[in-house]
Amino acid sequence: MMNKNQNDVENTFMKTSDILTILQKKIHTVIMATIDEHHHPMTCAIDLMLYEDDTLYFLTARGKAFYERLMAHPYVALTGLKGEDTLSSVAISLQGKVKNIRHEKLKEIFEENEYMKDIYPNEQARDVLEVFRFEDYQGEYFDLSQKPLIRIPFSYQRPLPKGRYQVLDNCIGCLKCYDVCPQKCIDITQTPVKIIQKHCLHCAKCVEVCFQQAIVRI
Repeated sequence: MMNKNQNDVENTFMKTSDILTILQKKIHTVIMATIDEHHHPMTCAIDLMLYEDDTLYFLTARGKAFYERLMAHPYVALTGLKGEDTLSSVAISLQGKVKNIRHEKLKEIFEENEYMKDIYPNEQARDVLEVFRFEDYQGEYFDLSQKPLIRIPFSYQRPLPKGRYQVLDNCIGCLKCYDVCPQKCIDITQTPVKIIQKHCLHCAKCVEVCFQQAIVRI
């Protein structure tokens, strides 16, 4: 378990705080998935109200089914997307455990999100709202507007998400992986060759063509 934000060492140009600031301030409205009483996934649009102290905050009203799902199964997954089309898009995914902190941070949330005062205009109306905080999370930043694309895993109080590919020592440097890589994100100046993680699509074509079985998913 980590006790602070952890980033891929190859991606130090963008910190977890940078990514979560983009998610909360620039994307703001995300699609969040929870689990219902039948253990089926349910989604809804949720605004991320505040980023503070290395974590994110959102709220909902006690009468909503979303609230009931959060209280029964306090784990969520979300995706935020911003861009005019696919090749101008930034997508951020995040999964983690949330905690109900009731009215804590409610004042700060209304100060930062002025539009909420039009929906819940007074203290009496706001009493029904309860705030949730992410206790831990892991996720990924994926930017298709860059060439080559940028992929950055991040986490807080959790290991980094799995799914990356790594070249083992039995690589002979045949370069078949480089020939088929759509992003050409393989450093072939050394043997074994090295996958440049921040540009990798995770398509696994390199795995398919490696007759040495020298590329594995980690």
